[in-house]
Formats: sequence, C-alpha cells, structure tokens
Amino acid sequence: MANNQSVRRHLDAFTRGRIIGKLEEGRSVASVAAEFGVAHSIVLRLWRQFQTTGTAIREFSSGRPRGTKPADDRYIVLQARRNRRQTAGEIARHTTQATGRPISRFTVARRLHGCGLFARRPVRCVPLTPAHRRRRSLWCREHRNWRDNEWGRVLFTDESRFSLSSDSHRILIWRERGSRNHPSNIIERDRYGGRGVLVWGGIMLGSRTDLHIFDAGSVNGSRYCNEILLPYVRHFRGAMGLQFLFMDDNVPCHLTVAAEQLLESEDIERMDWPARFPDLNPIEHVWDFLGRRLATRTLPTFNDSELRLALQDEWAAMPQQLIDTLILSMGRRCETCLAVRRDYIPY
Repeated sequence: MANNQSVRRHLDAFTRGRIIGKLEEGRSVASVAAEFGVAHSIVLRLWRQFQTTGTAIREFSSGRPRGTKPADDRYIVLQARRNRRQTAGEIARHTTQATGRPISRFTVARRLHGCGLFARRPVRCVPLTPAHRRRRSLWCREHRNWRDNEWGRVLFTDESRFSLSSDSHRILIWRERGSRNHPSNIIERDRYGGRGVLVWGGIMLGSRTDLHIFDAGSVNGSRYCNEILLPYVRHFRGAMGLQFLFMDDNVPCHLTVAAEQLLESEDIERMDWPARFPDLNPIEHVWDFLGRRLATRTLPTFNDSELRLALQDEWAAMPQQLIDTLILSMGRRCETCLAVRRDYIPY
C-alpha cells in the first residue's frame, strides 16, 4: 500500500500516456490499475480528465490565490506611509472595511515587505532647529575653557520618569531600509508623560541632593518651589555661598514667575541653559545608571511603592566617583558639541 501511494504521487507524463492508451484500447479501469500498480481512483480520474480536457498531463497549481488586488496593495502601502505607527492588524482592519473582503495582518505584512517597508523601532531623540543649534554652539564656546573648580560650583538638576513597564519601547514604525535617521522616522522622547514615578535629583562635585519622588499629579510652579527649590536648592545655596550656580532646564514649571521670584529672593544665581540641551547635562547619565541598576535587581519591583524604595536605595548607593567623573567631563562635552553638527540629539 505504501508503494502504491508513492507511485500515485510520482506518475510522470509518459506513464499517464500509457494508462490512457490502455483505456482507449478498451481495457477496463480495474485491469489497468492492477497492471500499473496504482489505485483504481487514480486511473478513473486520469480517464475523466482526458475525456474532459483532452489531455492527461498533470496541471500544477500556482498556489493559493492572492487575497488582495493591486488596488488593495496600493491602499495598504498608502495607509502605512500616512501613519507609520499603525500596526499590521490596524491596517488590515481598515483595508477590510474599505474593500469589504477579509484581509489578515500577515497579508498586510507581506504586502508591505514586498514594497520595502519593515516594522522597526524608531529613533528616539530631541529634534533641534537652527536656532537651537546656534544657542548650543554659543553656550559651548562660552564654557569650553571653564576649569574644574568652576564646574564644581554648579548644581546640575533634572527630572525623569521611571516605569515598571513602558509601552514606549514597543512602538514600531514602518520604514524603508537605510532611512533610520530620516526625520519622518524619528520620535521625540517624552521623559515626563505617561505612567510611572517622576523623580528629581541634583548632583555636584563631591555631593548630591536627596532623590525627590513626586506624588501623583503634575508638577506646576507652586510644587516646584515648595518641594524642590525651598528644601533642596536653598540648602545647597547656604552651604556653597555666593559662588553657587543652579542649573535647571527650560521645563515650563521652572520658568514660572513664582520660581523666578523665589530664586531672586534667595539670591540664587541660575545658570543660563539653552533649550533642547539634555546631552550636556551630566545627570542624564545618572538616570541611565539608575535604570540599568534597577534592571539588574535580583527581586524585580511589582508596584510603584517598591519602585520608589528601589530608586532611593540605588540613588544612595551610587558611587560619588561616577558623579564627579561626569561633571569633570563637561569641558570635553563642549568640545564634542562644537565638533559635531546634528539636527537631533539621539538617546
């Protein structure tokens, strides 16, 4: 039986012709099947095919028919180019609604791959305008020759968000090969929106502030003054004296009238800091260090309360030498910023 199945699967054109010749001589289907050692149904199908089409040659199928038409393929590609963040499933649903025919997400992915579009993680960055680049260059020229003791009197501060599970890394966009850094394929990094825990910290040469974790809600000018400037920045100003410099970025809550008045009343000098300038802030590397330390913890955190405790522990255990090295690298950072001309800051 196994041999008969093997023969059935491999009947060549010559054998098929001989079978048809025997049947045309008046032989019965059963006797021809016994002579060639094939099933009765095989011979019967060959005879019916010959009577219907006039040939017994096997017709090979080209495979499953395409589920989309050329117009559907163009529509799929157009949807992906209009909104590069759409998933294949979303495009499939839109195409099904437009055409009235069910189309799977696998079909959509194949059509997009055929047109050179692939789902890839986007580049996360801070885009820069010509005005941003001019201000960055001017700032770096003014500070490129600062000595270590001058950088040592600056309190570098920043906010950042830490989350147990971030969906930002799951975002995919449809793009062509070789277009990774094209402006349409770049997503601006949002460090303050979304879920998770928002933290504030400050670093100086030889010291650091406590890590402040904001309670639920957005940070406004009033909270910034009461929770950051008064308990932390004023304390460092009193310890450092008139040589103290306070650095913060251009987040709107930092530039409120209340914050300006408080800094003036406490005689705190604010360091001029251009917009879109995170790559020159050494505390950004501290946030990266904290994130990597959290990821290597043996016992992962399961809720925001445990995440808060873990952040505070890692902040306290962070080597001060790491902070000092980052601050003392400011001169080299300025030189690099002047040497490299970019339209965006990659993360």
